[in-house]
Amino acid sequence: MPAPPPDFVIIGAMKAATSTLHVQLSKVRGVAMSNPKEPCFFSDDEIFARGEAWYDACFAHASPEDLRGESSTHYTKLPTLPDACERLHRRRPDAKLVYVIRHPIDRLVSHHIHGWTEGWFRDDPERTISEDSTLVDYGRYAMQLRPWLERFGPERIHLVPYDGIRSRPQEEFERVGAFLGLPGPIAWSEDRGPANVSTGRMRKSGFTRWFVDPAWATALRRALVPKAVRNRIRARHQMTSRPELAMRTRRRLEAIFDRDLETLSTWLGREIRCGNFVEATLGEPLSWTAAAPGTRAALEPVR
Repeated sequence: MPAPPPDFVIIGAMKAATSTLHVQLSKVRGVAMSNPKEPCFFSDDEIFARGEAWYDACFAHASPEDLRGESSTHYTKLPTLPDACERLHRRRPDAKLVYVIRHPIDRLVSHHIHGWTEGWFRDDPERTISEDSTLVDYGRYAMQLRPWLERFGPERIHLVPYDGIRSRPQEEFERVGAFLGLPGPIAWSEDRGPANVSTGRMRKSGFTRWFVDPAWATALRRALVPKAVRNRIRARHQMTSRPELAMRTRRRLEAIFDRDLETLSTWLGREIRCGNFVEATLGEPLSWTAAAPGTRAALEPVR
């Protein structure tokens, strides 16, 4: 019998163009991406309890020869969701994993925007950071990757620079395809814009669910409420510009992230820090050194 799905997983990071990569892969012949996009099966206890038959059904549309993949950024959300790595390894120890890294502070701000839109976070990102440690934790890439490297080994984990997707998408996409073992060339679809972008940024609430989202409400508003009034109401429920962090907050965050990036730098054999993140990750393709967890050298005791 063929091995069960998934053959590969985009495991993160959250707010790092994983939705865009998922959509692009879904257009490649010989690839079947899961439905839903983020099953979160191995991370979320209530979904895992649905059983493997439920998960298998996420790939019911796949042909026998297709590579089956999914994209669940919940899989790299330590310490919130600690079980994904072990559960996935038990099911598919040979699965290939893709992880996208973005400048940690840019990722954090996008995380805040997403949480604000969903109604989880307050307007003030400074306060959100002080109240919710996940904004920092989910951008500590070495911490998130360590268990995956130790369990699956670095040869099964492919790193993608977020800024590479933005500036040289075809090149990065070809590298992903080669890592996955896709036959023949694959093409990035230029006519498909980035998925899951934070444009519009309308905050979800009881008001928006009842008076903004439904089609009937749109028609009624336009018929009964002057446009100037509609715009004022919308402005109260919309983020119109990207939040800016105070310099002291940025400096504090850079110190935290740089400590994590120092470890990642050792694993990749290049210096990466917040101050040079884009340039450092856009150099030669990101590849693991013998110091990375899961390599033979890293596992051998120091003599």
